[in-house]
Amino acid sequence: MNFEMSDDRRMLAETMRRYLSEQYGWEHRLRVAYTAPYHDPQKWTGIAGLGIFYALVGEDHGGMGGAGFDIAVIFEEIGRALCPEPLLGAVMAARLLSAAGAPLTDLLSGDQRYAVAIGELDAPYDPDGITCTAADGGDGWRLTGRKSVVYGGGVADHVLVAARAEERLALFDVAAADADLRPYPMIDGGPAAELLLDGAKATLLIADATSALTDALDWGALALTAEALGAMETTYAMLLDYMGTRKQFGQPIGAFQTLQHRAVDLTIEIEQARSIVILAASAMAGPDQAKRVAQAKHLVGRIARTVAEEAIQMHGGIAMTWEYPVSHYAKRLVMIDHQLGDTDHHLERLIVQLQTG
Repeated sequence: MNFEMSDDRRMLAETMRRYLSEQYGWEHRLRVAYTAPYHDPQKWTGIAGLGIFYALVGEDHGGMGGAGFDIAVIFEEIGRALCPEPLLGAVMAARLLSAAGAPLTDLLSGDQRYAVAIGELDAPYDPDGITCTAADGGDGWRLTGRKSVVYGGGVADHVLVAARAEERLALFDVAAADADLRPYPMIDGGPAAELLLDGAKATLLIADATSALTDALDWGALALTAEALGAMETTYAMLLDYMGTRKQFGQPIGAFQTLQHRAVDLTIEIEQARSIVILAASAMAGPDQAKRVAQAKHLVGRIARTVAEEAIQMHGGIAMTWEYPVSHYAKRLVMIDHQLGDTDHHLERLIVQLQTG
C-alpha cells in the first residue's frame, strides 16, 4: 500500500491547515464553540469558499474527490485545529443525496447546511432500532418521532431523517423551518440539537434506505477517526512541549525515564491509529468498507481515550483548566468515541461481520 499522499490531497490538507491556523485561533475557538450558534457562520462560508466541500464527492456528482483519503485529510485538519464547524453532517448528507440522485449544488457551495438525523434515545447507533414513523396522508409525507443528538442540527437548513414508512426504513428531507429543533452545544463544543417531529412535512428521498444509511454512517465514522487522529497528534505535541519546559527537582520532567516510556507508548498507539485510518480510507466504496470502518472506529476510540487520559495525567492540574487547550482536546477525543458508535458497538459489529463471512 502506498502511504504517500497525492499532490492534490497534500494541497487540500495544506489549504485546510493554513486557513484554520489563520482563522481559527484558540481564543476564537473558545468564543464560538460554546456560544450560540456554537460555530462561526462566517468561517463556514470561508471554508466553502475554499472549495473544500467539493472534495466530499466525486466528479460524477459535481465534485472533485469523494474518496476515503479525501475525507480523511480534511478531517485530520479539523481535528488538529479542534474546529467546531459541522462538516460531519455535510459528509453524510453528500453520501445520502448522491444515493438518492438528488442535486448537491447547494451543499457543495455551502449555501445550504445539512444535518443527518438517524439516532434515537433508545437506538443511538443502530438504524434497525429506529421508531420514528412516516405516513402519507394524501397531502404529502408527514413524520412523527424524536431524533437525539443531531450533529449540526441547530444550524441546519435541511435535516435528512431516517424513518419507518410502510415497514421499510426510508429517508426523508425535512426543511428546518418545518421541524422543531432544540439546539444546544455538545460538551466539547460545536452545535447539536434534539429534533421533535409531530406530523412534520417531509419529502421522500429513498424508499428503502437501509443500505444508504449504513453507508453514510460508515463515511461519517471514517471522518471521525481521521479527526481523532489529528486531535491526538496535536495533544501529543503539546505534551512533549510541556515535558520539555516544565521543571521539577531542577530538571525538565521529560528527563524522567518513567514519563519517557509513557510518551513512547503513546507514540506507538498513535501510529497504530494512523495505520488503521489509512487502511479504512483505502477500503471505502469497496467490499471491505464496513469491516475496516468498524476496526478503525473501535481501535481509534480506544486509543483516543488513552491519549486523553495520559495527557491529562502527565500534565497534572493545568490540563484540567478551561484556558489550557489539553482539556478541550481531551473532551473532544472522548466524545468522538461516542459519536456514530462507540468502541463496544463497533467491536460487536466487527464480530458479526467476521462470523457471517
